[in-house]
Amino acid sequence: MTTCRTLAFALLLSLPVPALAQTAAEAARIDRILKRTPLIDGHNDWAEALVDKAGDARWTLDLNRLDPKDYDTDIERLRRGRVGGQFWSVYVSASLPGLEQVKATLEQIDLVKRLALRYPQHFTLARTAADVRAAHRAGRIASLIGAEGGGQIDESLSVLRAYHDLGVGYLTLTHFKSISWADSATDDPKHGPRGGLTEFGKTVVREMNRLGMLVDLSHVSEGVMRDALLTSAAPVIFSHSSARALCDHTRNVPDDVLRLVAKNGGIVMVNFAPQYILEARRLWGGARAAEEARGKILYTGEPDRAKAAMAAWLTANPEPRATVATVADHVERIARIAGHDHVGLGGDYDGLAVLPEGMDGVESYPRLFAELIHRGWTDAELAKLAGGNILRVMEGAEEVARGMRGWLPATARPAKP
Repeated sequence: MTTCRTLAFALLLSLPVPALAQTAAEAARIDRILKRTPLIDGHNDWAEALVDKAGDARWTLDLNRLDPKDYDTDIERLRRGRVGGQFWSVYVSASLPGLEQVKATLEQIDLVKRLALRYPQHFTLARTAADVRAAHRAGRIASLIGAEGGGQIDESLSVLRAYHDLGVGYLTLTHFKSISWADSATDDPKHGPRGGLTEFGKTVVREMNRLGMLVDLSHVSEGVMRDALLTSAAPVIFSHSSARALCDHTRNVPDDVLRLVAKNGGIVMVNFAPQYILEARRLWGGARAAEEARGKILYTGEPDRAKAAMAAWLTANPEPRATVATVADHVERIARIAGHDHVGLGGDYDGLAVLPEGMDGVESYPRLFAELIHRGWTDAELAKLAGGNILRVMEGAEEVARGMRGWLPATARPAKP
């Protein structure tokens, strides 16, 4: 994986990057906006990247400056990107058995918490919108936590509550696999022809409302999107998703669901993954997978010939590249359909093999803001995108939780087939 990432990074550096230089006036304007409103990203996989690449050294590794060929995130780059708050993903593989997912999740929660313990001058653990604002006033990065898959609670509402007590602010209802109570966008539906939530899944959503945890609908099927939006009393989030009208990937959000998000008061935080934001890249990925499968059949037992054939195909069919403008297109589409109050940023940094040109790491957010300034975005609209919208959503979820204080904790279990 590291070798592929290194090659991809070298290729990126060899390509021309569109002119994204900010004028002094634009830089001053962006600085002014982000001094008033914290820039909050909905999803970053740095914790998982540290587990995969640093192993046990992750507990002691100097995180101020890391090799950009291996990581999209370090402290210096966060500061250059003017990041004021980050939901750190505590992702574990959906293929692990349930109890192993719980253990691995706890270890990643511990790792995120140690960011603030090791670097208190830079990070502050945060649970509420008020915590985020206080961290921003103090010049620190608010560290929030999101668990990226419903399988990580192992069908247990007690585990869900334990995560909440440990500071987990959102749960993504599925990852790439459907689970016993919710369907994934990237798996065959198990709960109805379009995939949806079971009664237990709806109980999970209501219990998250009671706790004040954000319901995250990235990675879920369209049926789950709709079921959760009908079930949740609190605003929902898509922590790292994009607009399906521009890129027809199943984990992106259709226009009619964007309108439901607006009615719910929620937010869609735009993902930067090229395969989710550039339709030509999505189609290219399918064609590449088909060519790889074809080569395995045509050159069975001849791996060198299969490799040479694949190399020739790649030369003839170069990978389409997303850019800062591609990301901005999705921001604008969501703002146009759902409204400027319902769009945010969820870059998915350190979870992607390739990034859009000009969005090389967490230092790159000002480039996106400059692009949107060129498109006529106002200071008020940019402030909402940066963090105003997600702070409002957090406050909405907190208000719903206060209204449910008299509710008893849920005790349901999934129905057995």
